Amino acid sequence: MKFFLIAGEPSGDQLGAALMAGLRDLVPDAEFVGIGGEAMTAQGLTSLFPMQELSVMGIWEVLPKYRHLKRRIVETAARIAAENPDALIGIDSPDFCLRVARAARAQRPGLRVIHYVAPSVWAWRPGRALKMAEVVDHVLAILPFEPPLMQAAGMTCDFVGHPIATAQVAGPDEAALFRAGHGITPESPVVLCLPGSRAGEVGRLLPRFGEALNDLRHHVPDMQVVLPTMTGVVGQVRHLTAQWPIRPLIVEDADQKRVAFAAADLALAASGTVSLDLAANRVPMVIGYDMAPLSRMLVGMLLKTDTVTLVNLVSDTRAVPEFLGRDCQPAPMAQALLRLLNDPAARQAQLDAMDLTMDRLGKGGEAPGLRAARSVLGAIKGPR
Repeated sequence: MKFFLIAGEPSGDQLGAALMAGLRDLVPDAEFVGIGGEAMTAQGLTSLFPMQELSVMGIWEVLPKYRHLKRRIVETAARIAAENPDALIGIDSPDFCLRVARAARAQRPGLRVIHYVAPSVWAWRPGRALKMAEVVDHVLAILPFEPPLMQAAGMTCDFVGHPIATAQVAGPDEAALFRAGHGITPESPVVLCLPGSRAGEVGRLLPRFGEALNDLRHHVPDMQVVLPTMTGVVGQVRHLTAQWPIRPLIVEDADQKRVAFAAADLALAASGTVSLDLAANRVPMVIGYDMAPLSRMLVGMLLKTDTVTLVNLVSDTRAVPEFLGRDCQPAPMAQALLRLLNDPAARQAQLDAMDLTMDRLGKGGEAPGLRAARSVLGAIKGPR
């Protein structure tokens, strides 16, 4: 069997790699073509072009790259038509993937289209589900409340679990070794700084996060800031933090990042799936996020929920404090971090919400990559 996969973000790359591994377990001679990053490449994918070209978010950010992205859509659709795969599987990045699916379907009307990660219609633009149903047959959902929303729009949908629910987290011994290896005493609070994986996010959020952490340092002088980051933005991160009064420990290695989460006591993070990584490691967090002014205005008009943090949504609590848009300011974020350090009740409320979130995402069940693979094969064999 042949599968054409498209991922446009590091998180999608990880999902794609796990799905590829699951498909190969069930179909040993499976062939993979498409677009992906390092994780999918390690599973045998040769990417048509660098995945980072698709890692753009927000209307204002997309506009300068619109013509290039449109050209990539045409190129990708033509390649799909030439490969004639058993299924096209788009992984997140719906703006790109669904345009490719529509163009590919025009050339191959019988093409089976599967989308991995349901669009967040519960948060904004609910009409996207109906639009998506015009070109998508089946959806793999990673949040438990999403299948009814997709089914109501006319697509089949399975909840396949979230990969974080079965991810291995580092243990206390590894965390202690991390601290010792970097000269961090057992008593010193470790604060993670997580400004996102896209250049635009990092440029917008990291200066504000730095100010917030410097404010916090006045109350917690022995704290250590650890900044896990991605290869694509590490140069930008080093440049932006070079003049910080507090010197962060920048961690790029994947295994060291995993251990850093286990060693942390607190986190200041961009909105996104990283909140689930923190939940898996039971690290209390404060969420901050902002966008370019035009994107912020449009999203603010369309937003349907009073929270964007997945821990809050899945647990149906509001335990994680958020500072979004114009509210993403250093002083209130620093105060919220300080409260989490000093208020046991606030910390416990978050820990309870995190535990509930992990249970609802499938903790203890079958690996999501294998569940997703079974769902893909079932969708291919089932009726159109």
